[in-house]
Amino acid sequence: MIPPRRRARAASWAEACVWADVLVRYRLLHAALPTPSGQWLVQQYPYGPVEVLSGPSAVLDLAARLQHQTRTGRIRTR
Repeated sequence: MIPPRRRARAASWAEACVWADVLVRYRLLHAALPTPSGQWLVQQYPYGPVEVLSGPSAVLDLAARLQHQTRTGRIRTR
């Protein structure tokens, strides 16, 4: 398996917002909300636990991980 590549630059807030919207729209996440402190609150399932992400880069890392899982055919279980 090929390890994911590292980004050459830091992720922007706007880029993280767009990816969060895409993940929610395609139902890979239930909710993704930015906080005033720069962190992100992410919930994968409607009644699942809320995960706190450290910032925009963590949102893009999550998007990459979910995209990789989708492309490799791994099935998510609830």
